This record gives sequence, C-alpha cells and structure tokens, in this order.
Amino acid sequence: MTPTKIAIIAESIDVNDSSCTKCNVALIVNLKECGFDLMVYHYTRKKIALKNIDCRPIKEIKFSLNYLLSRTQRKLHSYFNIYLHTFFESVFGFSFTFFNDVNSIKLIIKEVKDYNPDYILTLSKGTSFRPHYALLSFPELHEKWIANIHDPFPAHLSPRPFTWVEPGYNKKEKFFKELSEKAKYSSFPSQLLKEWMGSYFPNFLKTGVIIPHQNAEYEFENTALPSYLDVSKFNLLHAGNLLQQRSPVGLIEGFRLFLNQNPEARTDSKLILLGPAPFHSQILEEYKRNNPELYIHIGNVSFDVVYHLQKNVSINIILESKSEISPFLPGKFPHCVEANKTILSLAPYYSETKRLLGDQYPYWSEADDKNKIAHIIEKAYQLWKQNPDHLLLNRGDLQEYLSVSYLKKVIDDLVIKS
Repeated sequence: MTPTKIAIIAESIDVNDSSCTKCNVALIVNLKECGFDLMVYHYTRKKIALKNIDCRPIKEIKFSLNYLLSRTQRKLHSYFNIYLHTFFESVFGFSFTFFNDVNSIKLIIKEVKDYNPDYILTLSKGTSFRPHYALLSFPELHEKWIANIHDPFPAHLSPRPFTWVEPGYNKKEKFFKELSEKAKYSSFPSQLLKEWMGSYFPNFLKTGVIIPHQNAEYEFENTALPSYLDVSKFNLLHAGNLLQQRSPVGLIEGFRLFLNQNPEARTDSKLILLGPAPFHSQILEEYKRNNPELYIHIGNVSFDVVYHLQKNVSINIILESKSEISPFLPGKFPHCVEANKTILSLAPYYSETKRLLGDQYPYWSEADDKNKIAHIIEKAYQLWKQNPDHLLLNRGDLQEYLSVSYLKKVIDDLVIKS
C-alpha cells in the first residue's frame, strides 16, 4: 500500500528559535516515524536539516517592493526613531515584511503541486501564520489542506490577560475567518483551544482535529548536566519564557514559605528558573541576591541542556498566567511527560494542562496561591525524602496520547473520512 504523502510548509524548523518550532519539529519527526511520505518546505532562512527527512529551504525574495518598503521602514525606525509600523498595519492588516514572506512562500507552491501530496500541512510559529496566508491564494489545494492552529488568533480573541487590540485587527480577523472556511481540516494541539477558536469561527468545530504536541526522539551531542544541578538534591525546575503575564512571584513565594515552614529542607532543596524574563528581571534579581536556595538564569538556555535537566530534576514546573481559562497546551508538556517526573501545574482551573492531568491530580494550584504551592511542595518533599521514585509521574495514558501511534491514528482517520 502506498504511504500517505504529506507536504509540510513550515515557517521554521530550528528548535532553538521558539517553543512553537520545537513542537512543530517534533510533529514532523513523528509523522515520519508513522511511515508517511514527507516533503518539508521551510522558511528558516538558514541551512538546517532533519534526519532522514527531505527538507527544502524557501528562499526570501530580496528584490521586491515589499522587501524595499520593509527595510526602509526599519531604517527609519533605527536611525530617526520614526515608527510607521502601526499606521501601515492599520491600513493593510499586516506588515510589509509579512507580505514579502508570504510571497516568498508562494513561490514553492509549484514544487508542492509537483510532489502531488495527499495532504498539505501548514505550520507556523508565534502569531504570524505566514504559510496559512500563502495557501489561501491556491483554492485548488484547499481540499488537501490541514491548517495547524497552535495559539489563539488574532490577539483580541485571546483569553485575558493575553488579549489586546492589534493594528489592523479587523483584517486579521477576516483572514482567520476565511482560513476557517477554506481549509479542509484544521488541527489544534488542545481540545480547549479548538473549542475556544470554534466559539469565534464555528467552522473550526466541524473541521477541527486534535493533534497534541508530540514526544519525539532527540539526539544530542552534549549530554553533560550543568554544574548548578546537584542531582542528590530536591530540585524543582521551571524552564521557559516568563512572559509579562506569567509572574513567577507566586511560585517563588510559595517555595520560600515551604523553606520557612521546613527549615531542614534548606540544605537539600533548590528552585531553578531558566529562561528570558524581560518583564520580571528586576524582581528576579532581588530574589536571586537574597535566596541562596534559588538558581535563576535570565536568558536563553539551549534545548539540549533543558531537555537533560528535565529528566534529572525531582519536579518539572509548568507555569501559566493567572486567568479564567488557559486553552494552550504548553510546548514543554510533552517533554515533562517524557521526563517522567512529577509536574507541578500552576494554571487556571480551566486549562488544558489541568484537563489532561485530571481533576484528581494532586500537584495543581493557581499560579498566585503561595500557600497551596508551599503545601504541594512540602508534600512532594516528604515523598522525595522517603524515596525519590515516589515522584515519578508514571502516566502511561499521557505517554500514549502524545505518542506516534496516537498521531498515526488521527491521520489515518482523516484518510478514511476523506
């Protein structure tokens, strides 16, 4: 039987440029592991490859009006502090850079057609959705199109506290409405995200399938653990970008309260925070100076280091914002499940992480509830003192949900429906 052919148009396949790209690469790797015939077209704009997968770079157009206007706009901002971005996006809905990138991606559609895939999967990062915008211009391919929606869009349709009104918001909303109606299928990493986006664009409820972020096999040359990790200690790790809406204060205050209530734990406990934190750097520096039980690195840490840390700490922390609902499936969730260590979930009651872990999961709290966080850490610490293996996650159901076999079933079901 001829394997299903899938053309993938991805904005990036560089795992170090964003958590979204890590998720996309894991999905691509696992689609290959499923036995599907893949061709990956990517706009990474650097030489990069994935093992045993045919990856073809998309070249940026550098001789066009959009390219010229985008560079002129940047120069005006850099040298004269003249910022025209808001005005032009209000008029056109998107930036000149966006349109130039979209036109660059359109140039490879002939190659995609020649490949003659059964499906075309568009993967983006952040809030750009450039491959999706490009494919809208090719109605003859819409019956093959699986549009992956990794986050809410546009921003004014995001849940609080992430909601804000972007320049050109109405044109962005029009784009997503058209996308929801033209793509044969839409894929979402979480059930709650599908429901959330479907409340604004009802056709997503008809076309949507759930393809959760994937566990994948990674090969790294560097397997050494950093010196700040003492594996004999009770280590709690949060690795990831601390956005403005993700305050670490509740976590840190909960950890400090735990230490105050359990002074014997000071010598063998450590909270490790790694990642960019532009909106929290000042308070983190204060905590860092006054709390030797904290290790804080404000800045990027390479994926290979984080991956090995997650496997060697006692608890992995998934910190989300204080909100009524969090429909996102965090990109680190599959890695934390694979690490097989207890996950401390700091998330709203209505969140995809909490939904997957289950109502009876004992290591969940709202992100700002320092008393509950301290209680959870103390409970985990006492179990760790008895035997570190008491903190193994051991969730075979989640491992299966994030597995190659589950992914293959989802795609095979699409083939049957088609």
